Amino acid sequence: MTAVQLYARDVGTGTPLVLLHAFPLSSAMWLAQREGLANRFRVVTPDLRGFGGSVLGADEPSVDAMADDVARMFRNLGLPRAVVGGISLGGYVAMALCRRHAELALGLVLCATRAAADTADASATRLRQAERLERDGDVSVLVDEVLPNLVGPTTMRQRALVYGRVRGLVQATPPGAAAWAQRAMAGRAEAFATLRALKVPALVMVGAEDVLSSEDDARAMAEALPNAELMIVPRAGHLVPVEQPDLFNQAVAEFAAALSRTSD
Repeated sequence: MTAVQLYARDVGTGTPLVLLHAFPLSSAMWLAQREGLANRFRVVTPDLRGFGGSVLGADEPSVDAMADDVARMFRNLGLPRAVVGGISLGGYVAMALCRRHAELALGLVLCATRAAADTADASATRLRQAERLERDGDVSVLVDEVLPNLVGPTTMRQRALVYGRVRGLVQATPPGAAAWAQRAMAGRAEAFATLRALKVPALVMVGAEDVLSSEDDARAMAEALPNAELMIVPRAGHLVPVEQPDLFNQAVAEFAAALSRTSD
């Protein structure tokens, strides 16, 4: 396995909070979290391999490889443990990190993600999109098929600037990285056993208007986790931290602050 060094933005001081971004975005999506949480926490937002400032490397596509990249980043930054948060693809990576490097997690935040493996149809869609990304050499397939489901109807109606920013992030995605990540997600295993074995508290969040990951998906994860709270975020689609940053930041801050008190 090639040792990919992740580019990461690292701001603030206090209990470390490592946030893993959604597909097909980058750590740029966490702007409101870096601005809103860095006065209380050390906020570390890496670009997963191939996205943003991180190189792709030569490994076969796998979520496990992405999790090992994050574990390597922990060591490089001198982070013994952190509250790990992941949204969408970042949630898959966070769950893989808990399976492969459980000692790194002080707590787990899972947002707009799922522990189940892809259905045959979902996997086939990912692989078809990966082939188009590689063939076309651009992200038009993501703009056409993925972007419309990333934000909810409330955001589309009331927050056009937010939708425009998300569109820009999708358009900036390197096609090769997006194809690699789609293949990695299509091949991932279910993660319910990992969640059942988790020894630390968890917060599960989902947007009330999310059409990519459902409230049922969120509830299934919360029920599998030994110590979890579930939060349904109103007026948000898939990208809760971008669509409802104040609600997301408040929930994560309360969760992380409670953890830091119990771990002192």
